[in-house]
Amino acid sequence: MKSRTIKYIVVHCTATVSTTAVSTIKNGWKARGWKNPGYHRLIDAQGKAHLLAPYAQVVNGAKGYNQSGIHIAYIGGVVRSMDNRKLVPADTRTLAQRETLNTFLRELHQLYPKAKIVGHRDLSPDLNGDGIIQPGEWTKMCPCYDVKREFKG
Repeated sequence: MKSRTIKYIVVHCTATVSTTAVSTIKNGWKARGWKNPGYHRLIDAQGKAHLLAPYAQVVNGAKGYNQSGIHIAYIGGVVRSMDNRKLVPADTRTLAQRETLNTFLRELHQLYPKAKIVGHRDLSPDLNGDGIIQPGEWTKMCPCYDVKREFKG
């Protein structure tokens, strides 16, 4: 397998409720016709990390950033609205998910020290050209929290 230059470590949420099964998420990708998974690692609500692909493999994490990125996701990122009619973006990470995610990000930063740690939403286009991806420019809410601020330094 050809080696990749990793420029980004991208954090995602699955945009599902936190109780969604790993198999359900995988089946969703198959239904879309994807040959590769959407993430390299998937962290369930108990903090268990599921290996979906080796880091050397390109996955379908973020269009335009798959070849140069490693993609880690937590199961969750939405809650049901008060009337139970729709799903609303929210940071639903459990303490166990936060701990596992922090461990992965530290390890990946050691392996790829030049790579930027970002959230999927941080890869949105800078529509006004000011160098800052602002909420109005996000193409997705994923991962429903500010990754760059939380993992600064």
